[in-house]
Amino acid sequence: MRLSLAVKFNLVFLAVFVIGFASAGLAARALLRRAAIDETVQNARVLMEAAGASQNYTATQVTPLLQTQLKYGFVPQSVPAFSAVETLMALEKHLSGYSYRSTMLNPTNPRDRASDWETDVIRHLHDKPELKEIVRLRDTPSGKALYIARPNRITDAACMECHSVPSRAPRTLIDKYGPDNGFNWAMHEVIGADFVSVPMALPVARSDALLRTFLASLLGVFALLLLALNAMVHLLVTRRIRALSRAADQASLGELDDATFNEGGRDEIASLAASFARMKTSLVEAFRMIEA
Repeated sequence: MRLSLAVKFNLVFLAVFVIGFASAGLAARALLRRAAIDETVQNARVLMEAAGASQNYTATQVTPLLQTQLKYGFVPQSVPAFSAVETLMALEKHLSGYSYRSTMLNPTNPRDRASDWETDVIRHLHDKPELKEIVRLRDTPSGKALYIARPNRITDAACMECHSVPSRAPRTLIDKYGPDNGFNWAMHEVIGADFVSVPMALPVARSDALLRTFLASLLGVFALLLLALNAMVHLLVTRRIRALSRAADQASLGELDDATFNEGGRDEIASLAASFARMKTSLVEAFRMIEA
């Protein structure tokens, strides 16, 4: 099958474009997904720092003011982790999918008991004490979520008054939570972890929208480039070659007077036309000599 020069050019151009389009799409998708994950990690760390600030405020500003009341009844609001959870629970009502939990393997408050997957993470942090945090993705009923887990350790000896053995704990604590919860903790060992979960749906949707915009723009640029190159090839190459081919056919049939070779321009096709024109002149002179 004979293919014209323009068809061959378009086939090559399309092949190159398909390869480039696919490569650019895959590279852009990977970069945008990486950016979405980085954005989500940053959001999760902001929540984690907010929880830490809330715990620090409770420990330094609130708990000392409740010391007298704690002698008559245990006040959960005096616990820094309780304060952070309560504060961020109000935020979760306005940000669907965002969550903060301070969980323990053996918590004082039963609501802080770690779930199965949180237990696995805490044990991993316990087995690898050099880890400062874990950042991973997990599937949830509402879609992919990214979580950050940071280990909890007892670093203040004063905390052991409530968490060493039940006999040393305040009676008000035992009365509220019983003698079986939150004891036998060890200093400097990982006893739990703070978890912040952030949904990936919105960052991924934004990255997909950016990817579609990028690919549509790339496709539009390609279409304009293809039209421009086809017009250029037609005007500068194909049309002039066809004119030379018609003139050469006329010359080969002896119609030398009708064979006109356009020598305008300084490119290779103009040089070829000039060569055909000289050849025509030579043929005319040769025919005249033969006739003479």
